[in-house]
Amino acid sequence: MATFDFNDDNLSQSSQLNDRTEWVPLSLTLVEYPKGDFLGKFLALISLAPFGIGAGFIALILFRRDLHTITFFLGTLCSEALNYCLKHTICEERPIRRSDLYEEYGMPSSHAQFVWFFATYVIYFVIIRLHHMNNNTIIENMSKILIISSSLLMALLVCVSRIYLQYHTISQVLCGAVVGVFFATIWFAVTYLVFTPVFPQIVSWKLSEILLLRDTTLIPNVLWFEYTNTRQEVRARSRKLVSMKSQ
Repeated sequence: MATFDFNDDNLSQSSQLNDRTEWVPLSLTLVEYPKGDFLGKFLALISLAPFGIGAGFIALILFRRDLHTITFFLGTLCSEALNYCLKHTICEERPIRRSDLYEEYGMPSSHAQFVWFFATYVIYFVIIRLHHMNNNTIIENMSKILIISSSLLMALLVCVSRIYLQYHTISQVLCGAVVGVFFATIWFAVTYLVFTPVFPQIVSWKLSEILLLRDTTLIPNVLWFEYTNTRQEVRARSRKLVSMKSQ
């Protein structure tokens, strides 16, 4: 019984401490929508697109180790840092407060800036850098149109979701989109004109060899290149296995 009383006292003290503790939600991934509003639920899911893109970046960097992908990701981080500075300089409130859960500023919208930075950079990359995606010109053009249109659609839906769910005003979203497009233009120009020429030198470093970093700038279509080389390697190894078994 003494042990039970001791545990009971500990539980009561712990509950009192919890009552005095102020709990703050992680608003980074918390998205609210009106109950029973299926459109709002769909747009709430769409507004999580930046986190999916971020996870995709990390996966590509870990498994491909391409310098251009790393530079692209660094650009998104710089864009987010710029957004943070702008928000805390302008200090404009969000359109509504949700039970004091969000203490962040709203101008410019970080979601809008992120998706328009991503979409604009992808469009520049497809138009300027992506060539000879396939031997068929029609398929190549259709692939480019699909990539560009899906990027633009995703950016538009995220912007609509931030306005519909009342996380930002129209002006905050428009400002974020403009900043994202402008910064993506600058970052792509710097990457194309400044960073890309020094990539061959960077991959020759000993550290780059240890980290398996590579430069695929001169390869028009990396996916097609890896596909054809993998097929050739598999066929060569298959013939070698057959010849070894026949001996």
